[in-house]
Amino acid sequence: MRIVCIIQARMDSSRLPGKVMESIDGRPMLAHVVARAAAIEGVEDVIVATTAAPEDRAIVDLARSIGVGAFAGSTDDVLDRYYQAAREFKADGVVRITADCPLIDPVESARVVARFAKGDLDYATNLVPPTFPDGQDTEVVSIEALEKIWNIATLPSDREHVITYIRTNPHLFKVHNVICDPDLSQLRLTVDEPDDLVFVRKIFSALGPEAEGEFISMHDVIGFLRDNPEIAAMHPDHDRNEGWTTSIVADREPEE
Repeated sequence: MRIVCIIQARMDSSRLPGKVMESIDGRPMLAHVVARAAAIEGVEDVIVATTAAPEDRAIVDLARSIGVGAFAGSTDDVLDRYYQAAREFKADGVVRITADCPLIDPVESARVVARFAKGDLDYATNLVPPTFPDGQDTEVVSIEALEKIWNIATLPSDREHVITYIRTNPHLFKVHNVICDPDLSQLRLTVDEPDDLVFVRKIFSALGPEAEGEFISMHDVIGFLRDNPEIAAMHPDHDRNEGWTTSIVADREPEE
């Protein structure tokens, strides 16, 4: 089984434009995510999937400069972008990671990949329900299931968020959720807002620099925040599913 990690990235972020190229510990955020994805046991290849928009050419150039494949596809239909990238790079299973998770832990993601690799699932995740920190989100879907939802999903939210059709229709698929014990879902380690970027930079500054092939782990971060409550307290609370919630509202808006 050929498992490929596809990282979705684009420059046009509504809350923090250009965030994937923002510098963290001397490297673009996307470079951190690529390095961590490449270290996930069971992943054979890493691809950055972006759009054909001119502003996203910088993402293609960065991906190629750090030695991974790049795919430029649909601007609005992210599901189509994933499916076409998966077909082009001959994936049997697709690991979905987003480019705003510079602290994603390869060891924790590998737990999800290993469960999927047993071969009895359409979809493995750690999001249904979430028990890992926001920013550790890992999903693995078979190419057959990805093709199925590519063919039948019609809601804009399902086309934008790729695998939400499976999450909202689990009875149609073989699904497994990997849990974190204790539940750490209240912890936010993703970068979606300017204050998220400040927070993550503080973590890298305190725990880095990272040597090649060595990464600040999820447990390193938890220990650091436990020992430095003043830094943990400085991070505002944001809705974990803000993007998806916005998309669902848009689904319900009548067409003009």
